[in-house]
Amino acid sequence: MTTAAPTQAPPEREAVRVRHDDLVAFAAGVFTDRGLPPDRAAEAARALCHGDLAGPRSHGLANLTRLYLPLLDEGRADPAAEPRVLADLGAAVLWDSRRALGLWAASEAMDLAAERAARHGIGLVSVRGATHLGCAGYHALRAAERGMVGLVASNCGRQRIARPPGGAVAMLGTNPLSVAAPAGEHPPFLLDMSTTAAPTGRIRQAAREGLALPEGLLCDDTGAPVTDPAAFDAGRAHLMWLGGEAGRYKGFGLGLMVEVLSALVPGAGTGPHPDALDGDGGPSGRDDDIGFFVAAIAPGALRQGADDDARELFGALLACPPTDPDAPVRYPGWHEYHRARELRLAGVPLEAELYAELAELADRTGLPFEAMREETR
Repeated sequence: MTTAAPTQAPPEREAVRVRHDDLVAFAAGVFTDRGLPPDRAAEAARALCHGDLAGPRSHGLANLTRLYLPLLDEGRADPAAEPRVLADLGAAVLWDSRRALGLWAASEAMDLAAERAARHGIGLVSVRGATHLGCAGYHALRAAERGMVGLVASNCGRQRIARPPGGAVAMLGTNPLSVAAPAGEHPPFLLDMSTTAAPTGRIRQAAREGLALPEGLLCDDTGAPVTDPAAFDAGRAHLMWLGGEAGRYKGFGLGLMVEVLSALVPGAGTGPHPDALDGDGGPSGRDDDIGFFVAAIAPGALRQGADDDARELFGALLACPPTDPDAPVRYPGWHEYHRARELRLAGVPLEAELYAELAELADRTGLPFEAMREETR
């Protein structure tokens, strides 16, 4: 295939727009080049590009060369892995992902959970031996698209990034959690969050862009706030829990909840482990043997009228009188839905540095990758 040679790099911080379908096709081509079957590569690409389309950008294509290709190139993810069913009780399934690329495997797990939920009212797929799944919300939305409630939680395997409150050693990962639900004619509800005050991707994104962080995301060993994102990888700061200093036990508790659901249940690698006690206080371990908790709930299988109730619930929220007329009431997922719809038409903005990085990758792989022409923006 021919490739548009990278032209002069756009000015620093200028966004370069690329069609969403072109981004997906490019990422799918890269994954196929690394050995993924075409159907898996396409699904992994859609999951990856969701971050750039709907947010957060830190979980999008910026991770292609920084996270997913190294996983494949180092053999820590197996492009041809066939997940194995270890137990099947009908509504509940235990899966060994066998190091399949998590971007694809988490979607497969949710599809299986939704299939069982259609039959039993609920479907649970508990997964071990997994790799990074990208945006948890992308996979939760697969259930909402079928009229179900989707739940996704993932630990970070044996990678330790955050310290327990009062602790001097990192013991847990960012442990993301997501819930999605249909809302009738309104945009689907989508909560997608890390249980730390921010995911590491957001911290590193700010460092790449030379931006200061708000207080409440990082602190030093004394608990003092740190706003320099580069301090995290330099070992001078560590992640705080969701809820800030005053409410840190809430975020920590949620992080432990994710650890229980996604790792303890399937038997995946855990962050809190005697090995972690040998750490020097900073991040330790690798994100191998990640665990997933993937569930779908079908209210319509249990009772009639659930769809109407969802429409009424979210419609009432949107109708709530705002304190500021210029800032109407919205719920998690509303902004992401409208952002994604807009960018499908206008093109997805990529930072100039990321565009240049992907264009260089396109040159190496012989895949087409080109910005939108000015007149099509």
